[in-house]
Amino acid sequence: MNLRRADLLAPAAATVTVVLWASAFVAIRSAGDAYSPGALALGRLLSGALVLGVMLVVRKEGVPPRAAWRGIALSGVLWFGFYMVVLNWGEQQVDAGTAALVVNIGPILIALLGSRLLGDAMPPRLLAGMAVSFAGAVAVGLSMSGGGGSSVLGVVLCVLAAVGYAGGVVAQKPALGRASALQVTTFGCLVGAVGCLPFAGQLAGEAADAPVSATLNMVYLGVFPTALAFTTWAYALARTTASRMGATTYAVPALVVLMSWLVLGEVPGLLTLAGGALCLAGVAVSRSRPRKPSRPQKGLPRAAAPRSTPVTRPEEAPESA
Repeated sequence: MNLRRADLLAPAAATVTVVLWASAFVAIRSAGDAYSPGALALGRLLSGALVLGVMLVVRKEGVPPRAAWRGIALSGVLWFGFYMVVLNWGEQQVDAGTAALVVNIGPILIALLGSRLLGDAMPPRLLAGMAVSFAGAVAVGLSMSGGGGSSVLGVVLCVLAAVGYAGGVVAQKPALGRASALQVTTFGCLVGAVGCLPFAGQLAGEAADAPVSATLNMVYLGVFPTALAFTTWAYALARTTASRMGATTYAVPALVVLMSWLVLGEVPGLLTLAGGALCLAGVAVSRSRPRKPSRPQKGLPRAAAPRSTPVTRPEEAPESA
């Protein structure tokens, strides 16, 4: 019963993460008009750290062990800090479609780094699913790029964001073997917030002039897509490979299209819908497992074993390919 529950909780946690990260793109559109990239990242991280700190105290989990701090510090700098600032900045330089397209090289980088540094397996289903999902992300990106502009700086920033995201995920994975998901997320968020403290003056000045809706969206980003979604992400990541979890995030573009349609009234075109469908199909393929061979039915005769098996001498054994 406990094993069955664990098998259900990890996919559920991944689903919560993907839905909340998709909602973040909608919230950033409002908050990003009133807050600069660094100030928005700091406000989001401070809100998230406050909620995570309360959860940590209530659960009495304390400080993570020393062995986990290397991964926590790296993920905090690369993912919670660097990624959020650079992505916010990049999305101000390029249109939404270009940003979504470039950042979606992140799961591919996670798979490559995970295979190289963590020894993650690269089964054919995972590679095929990522290829399908990336094609869908390309379709979504192209369909959203018609009315915006791009710059070399913006594209470079989005590439750097993807690199920071991939590096943060791969660094976080070993830490989850030594500390809980809540500990890794809480202190990673704190590290990111400390790294963004140079933007404190901007945050204070912009908060005084920002509309209430933008500030509420910033707080929402800290409480749900950061505090809750990063914790559920860490919980699921601790129970699977970094490559497989990275492929799961390809569902985000499809959900962003749906949420923008429902919340912002942005009706997607046929290419956008087709791209979103491809993203979801690729995730389904990458998460699927090959069928186990069926066991022989009882009562059926088994094939008779040979009476004798010729022994191959060491000098006659074939060389391995």
